[in-house]
Amino acid sequence: MGKIPVALQMYTVRDAAAMDFDGTLRKVADLGYPGVELAGTGGLSAPDLKSLLDDLNLKIAGTHVSLAQMETDFESALDYYSQLGVDFITCPFLPEDRRQGSDAYKKLAAILNSVGQRAKERGIQLCYHNHAFEFERFGGETGFDILFKAADPDLVKIELDVYWVEFAGESAVAYLKRYAERVPLVHIKDMTGDGQPTFAEVGEGRLDFQAIFEAAESAPGVAWYIVEQDKCQRPSIESAQISLENLKKWGKA
Repeated sequence: MGKIPVALQMYTVRDAAAMDFDGTLRKVADLGYPGVELAGTGGLSAPDLKSLLDDLNLKIAGTHVSLAQMETDFESALDYYSQLGVDFITCPFLPEDRRQGSDAYKKLAAILNSVGQRAKERGIQLCYHNHAFEFERFGGETGFDILFKAADPDLVKIELDVYWVEFAGESAVAYLKRYAERVPLVHIKDMTGDGQPTFAEVGEGRLDFQAIFEAAESAPGVAWYIVEQDKCQRPSIESAQISLENLKKWGKA
C-alpha cells in the first residue's frame, strides 16, 4: 500500500480555532498537514467550508459527530457532510451512563448499526473512537470487544486511539492486529513517561510508534493517521508542528 497520509484532528487546536477558525485552518495547512479531521465547522455553511478547504488544499480525513446528534438529528449531519465529500463520520465519545455493563455496549452496537446503515446509504462510513473506559472488563471481556463483536463489521468501523488503548493498560499494536480489517483511522498521540502520564507530541513520549506504524501498515485498510493531542503544554499550533516534524523525520509525512 502507499504511504498513509497524515491529518490533524482540529480538536488539538480548538483554542485557536475558537478565536479564528479560518485562520487556524490556514496555519494548519501552512505547517504542511495534507488533511484535517473536523471537530466543528466554525459556523460556516458546507459550501463555504468546502471552498476554504479546497483553497488551502486540505483534504478531509473525516469528522466527529456526537452520539446525541446521531440519535436525534443525524440527517442534518449527513446532509452537511455529504456536501463536503466526507468519507468517515465518527462517534467521538460515550457518556458515562451509556457504558454501565455489557448490555449497555450491546445496546450501543445496535444503535450504531442503525446509524451506520443510514451513513452507508449516503456513501459514508461510520466509525467509533475509543477512550480508556471501553477497556473495563465485564465478565472477563472488555467493553471494546463486546461492542465490536456485536456491531456489524461493515457498518461500524474503528477509529483506534493508540494513546487511550495504552493508557488503559492494553497494547495498541495488539488491538491494531486483532481488528486489522476494521480500522480505517488511527489516532496517534504520545504519552509522557513520568509517574502521572499525560499527553505529549508524537515522538516526544514513550509510545513505540515504529511498532504501531508497522501494525497499521500491515492492516489492509488504514486510510489516515490522525494527529490528536487532547491537552497541550505549549501553544497548540506549536504542538501540532512538533508532531508533524517528528513524523517527517520518520518518513511518515
